[in-house]
Amino acid sequence: MPPPLRPERLRGRVFRGADAVRLGLLTPAALRSSAWRRLYRGVYADAALPDDVGVRVRGALLLMPPAAVLSGRTAAWLHGAVELADTAAPVDVSVPTGVRFGPVAGLRVRQVALPSTDVVEVRTRRCTSATRTALDLARDEPLAEAVVALDVLLARDVVTRAELQHALAAPPSSRGIRRARRAVELADPRAESPQESRLRVLLALAGLTPVPQYTVRDAEGGFVARVDLAFPDQRLAVEYDGAWHGAPQQLARDRRRLNRLTAAGWRVVFVTAADLRDPEALVARVVAALRS
Repeated sequence: MPPPLRPERLRGRVFRGADAVRLGLLTPAALRSSAWRRLYRGVYADAALPDDVGVRVRGALLLMPPAAVLSGRTAAWLHGAVELADTAAPVDVSVPTGVRFGPVAGLRVRQVALPSTDVVEVRTRRCTSATRTALDLARDEPLAEAVVALDVLLARDVVTRAELQHALAAPPSSRGIRRARRAVELADPRAESPQESRLRVLLALAGLTPVPQYTVRDAEGGFVARVDLAFPDQRLAVEYDGAWHGAPQQLARDRRRLNRLTAAGWRVVFVTAADLRDPEALVARVVAALRS
């Protein structure tokens, strides 16, 4: 079988299939070959390109009307918080009220008010501003996931807490403003993983206020360990225990670390992904440890 046709003009490109056919570069049958990857209806990419957010954004731009902008987690990705977007999720697009667009499989299209002050250009891509992006996530996503996103945006200096608080000085009737305020209150740039953020939110909603990324020291002031979440007065640490901790070398390091914490008078509650799926039992375990 001969190799699929790959015209030089289309190599490394994202393009409309109809344009390639109209220019005589490909036939409809050739578009279905392994040389090309379909991104959206009528939009293709060179299959040699990575299947990543950047390529999917390039494809989305070929479909979006001029007034549309990238928004949500896709805008966060553009602003530098790359961990907030992935290829498994749709590309987020916002269009001004009154502009008709969509639905399009692979895009999440929202029709919203888009004042010019909320629109910026990043790497030649029009998207919502950093502050608008953060507030959209805080308004639209479940509380724990909104805090995960805000933790990352604050840690990456994409937006500051002062900017968010200034933007939140809006009438209480504004869409999702109460939820956004709660998410901003709970956000903390010290978090080092999404699961740590989710764990902190879960405890906060139960009325507990652990200190993130707390440095434990011994009686002489020497470094013992840095723990995910801490209740210093009770000398209790709450640690999220990911799968990577099961590696043999890591297990040995973890045991030495736990021994140092125990010698310094600290106790540790370890939390797994399964524990997060049973929040009532997890909170009860932490409360019992605090009381003991």
